Amino acid sequence: MKNVKQFLKFGLVGLSNTLISELVYAVIVCLKGHYLLASVTGFVLSIFNAYYWNNRYVFKEDNSLEKRVWWKVLIKTFIAYLWGFLANLLLLVFWIDVLHIANDLEPAAKLLASWGIRFLDAEVLGNLFAEGINLILVLPMNYLINKLWAYRQGSRKND
Repeated sequence: MKNVKQFLKFGLVGLSNTLISELVYAVIVCLKGHYLLASVTGFVLSIFNAYYWNNRYVFKEDNSLEKRVWWKVLIKTFIAYLWGFLANLLLLVFWIDVLHIANDLEPAAKLLASWGIRFLDAEVLGNLFAEGINLILVLPMNYLINKLWAYRQGSRKND
């Protein structure tokens, strides 16, 4: 039950990370910035959010175990999320540049344009859709890496 609660808390923190990352991503791509720049910027900002909340809310420090060193945990958090981020980038390239999903979203973009929503063209829709697919694939991996490595505490050493 403890792990289920922890995963749900991680999911809430992940939701806030996602909102930050996706908002930054969406703003940059809607301003016609490159999708990779948008992804990197959103990633970096969301990691600081993840570190703060995971450290204080999800993977609380157990005082009966060895004390964590904050900067080591921050570095591990970046590394842990980096694996998911790299998987996300590879999948973005796959969806956007290999499969060209924007082509499949052209009818939706035309419909939106007929309603006066012109900033959501097929390219932007493809970029946003690709990022959404990736969330489903990367979240479980991020949880396990954080739980089992980044926020793991060793047993207290006897003095």
